[in-house]
Amino acid sequence: MTLTIFNDWYARDTSKKIRAVFKAKGQSGKPLSLPIYGYKASEENKHKWIINDEPAAVVRKIYKLCISGYGPTQIARKLTEEGIPNPTAYAISQGRNPANKNSRLDRWCTETVIDILEHPEYIGHTVNFRTRRKSYKNKRKIENPKEDWLIFENTHEPIVTQQEFDLVQEMRKNKRRNQKQETVNPFSGICYCADCGKKLYLCRSRSLSEDQEHLKCSTHSADKDSCSAHYIRTVVLKELVLNALNKLLDSVKDNEAEFVQTAMDNSASKHSSDVFKAKKALNQAEKRIAELDRLFARLYEDNISGKISDERFAVLSAGYEDEQKKLKAKASELTAFIETAEQKCADVNSFIKVVQKYEHITELTPEIMHELIEKIIVHAPDKSDGHRTQQIEILFRFDVAVATAIADSKEYGKKKKAA
Repeated sequence: MTLTIFNDWYARDTSKKIRAVFKAKGQSGKPLSLPIYGYKASEENKHKWIINDEPAAVVRKIYKLCISGYGPTQIARKLTEEGIPNPTAYAISQGRNPANKNSRLDRWCTETVIDILEHPEYIGHTVNFRTRRKSYKNKRKIENPKEDWLIFENTHEPIVTQQEFDLVQEMRKNKRRNQKQETVNPFSGICYCADCGKKLYLCRSRSLSEDQEHLKCSTHSADKDSCSAHYIRTVVLKELVLNALNKLLDSVKDNEAEFVQTAMDNSASKHSSDVFKAKKALNQAEKRIAELDRLFARLYEDNISGKISDERFAVLSAGYEDEQKKLKAKASELTAFIETAEQKCADVNSFIKVVQKYEHITELTPEIMHELIEKIIVHAPDKSDGHRTQQIEILFRFDVAVATAIADSKEYGKKKKAA
């Protein structure tokens, strides 16, 4: 019995020491895991990840397919059909002994594709403390929440660009598509109702021709009394968006310098007031946080000296801590808002580089839509003149411009009728 207790104590003590070393290593920025698919350890420095060309090309292919509108299941199916070895099969072919070696080696699964699409490591970051073990007695790994991850930026060469990674995260966040439909909806996650602010969803079925496919408000779909349908056919919206995009391309080609200056002025004007208010609120929050630190220190001294009771100290300190916690969360949100707004002003040149990729756009793709357009706002139709008109607002990325278009039933006639 004594020996069992001693062994348990020894195992627990050893586990604590190992965890301490593990934690110190993770906090130093060294990767805690083996190189993920697409990378390998450098021969000169085992802690340094370098690009492994063959699997890295597959990773880039996965991101390109996603940006082109393919979902994870479709990507997995395509990779399987093309006979590309999955990560487990590739590891075995390189003489390694992967943990999930019993998985099917001849097929890609959706979860593997999702995992690759969500790893910040592919833009050059080291991510530590993704998982933890409950105790030294239980070897099963538990996923940590993202706020507990420790991320060190730009520690190794990226396989995909920051823009590609951000675009994929945005597209996946907004994705909603019937997997039975092979054609991709370029408006997925990008169209919003002008009245309730909710997304417009694509309505398509085998009984509808392509000319009859349409978008309508998700609120109306759930409760017809809460909002109107904001119905617009996709063929009409495509024509309006194509016209707006090509006008934008022409503006950049005709006078790039003037466009850049106007875009930067628009972006700065839009955000200057909001950023000023956010900075003021952030300054107030930071001052109050510092003041609470001083109050807590004084409170502690009063408790030690006997000026206030332990019970009173507990009540007051709990109140201060709760207020400070809320203020820190608010400060974090304000900081993120300010950084995003200021970054938008600085990213106009990035937008220009994207625009310069295209001479003239004849077909809308998810890649084009998400690279150039932030959102499309669809207004309710107006029939006051006896025929149907519908206003559309196209907000380009980085707040460089806003285009307004009108879908007019007279213009489209019976063949292209908007209603």
